[in-house]
Amino acid sequence: MIDIPQELAATQELYNGDRGREFITGLPALIEDFLERWDLTPDGSPLHGVTALVLPVVRRADDTPAVLKLQLLDEESAGEPVALRRWDGDGAVRLLDHDPVTHTMLLERLDSTRMLSTLPGTRDAVLIIAGLLAHLTAGPAPAGMRRLGDIAHTMLDETPEALKRIPDTAVRRTVADCAAAVREVVDEPGDRLLHWDLHDENVLASDRAPWLAIDPKPLAGDPGFELWPALDNRFDADEITWRFDAMTDVLGLDRARARAWTMGRLLQNALWDIKDGRPVEPRQLDIAHRLRTPRSRQP
Repeated sequence: MIDIPQELAATQELYNGDRGREFITGLPALIEDFLERWDLTPDGSPLHGVTALVLPVVRRADDTPAVLKLQLLDEESAGEPVALRRWDGDGAVRLLDHDPVTHTMLLERLDSTRMLSTLPGTRDAVLIIAGLLAHLTAGPAPAGMRRLGDIAHTMLDETPEALKRIPDTAVRRTVADCAAAVREVVDEPGDRLLHWDLHDENVLASDRAPWLAIDPKPLAGDPGFELWPALDNRFDADEITWRFDAMTDVLGLDRARARAWTMGRLLQNALWDIKDGRPVEPRQLDIAHRLRTPRSRQP
């Protein structure tokens, strides 16, 4: 029997209600099914994020170490196996098998004890993320992937009502500025395959490559929409300009467009905060302020 982490049960109930509780209740049987179906042996305690259970396993046929990933299908995770197949291990974890009915995946096993967040140098970490993004966003997204253009138009539609719910004038002005930036680029959303969630705990060490990306929430769009997590990782306000300039250099991005799409990412986060009845996080506002007033890169 596999012990299901209580923290995962709690987050599933919080975010998915009855559907989340049903998912947790059915996990033991689902795990047993795939251990048998894919001829796997458990090889350690389960790990988990906010929504997924990850069980270390060994494939008995060839002694390959792997992980079994089980999660509820939603609009963000639906494209994950498609993106992983497209990348085929170039900059990202390799997909070994996939069940389209339950969205269960068998993935190559990386070193979960060595996240990029353990790297002492934050600038080195930013450059590693930028290098991975250069690989991951190099090609167009497959057909059927959710699209940044649709997301951006929805955000702009939601902004006027959200602004009415912000009591602080300065915060309201910043969110409005983010929307104005998106409005300038919304009709050119791009078509690259994006990871969307490449923060430094979604980058793990590997035997076959120094670092690889995991857990994409893919979409088709402009790579400028990818930069925000690395600006927010181990937040340091004085490093924002350096990080932004360094990543746009590595990725070869037009800075004005990248700035606009990064402001779009901040708008997305702000709209989520407002919808949930929370104040917009101060560090989000700080990033927006520093991007809105570009300064020369620090040495």
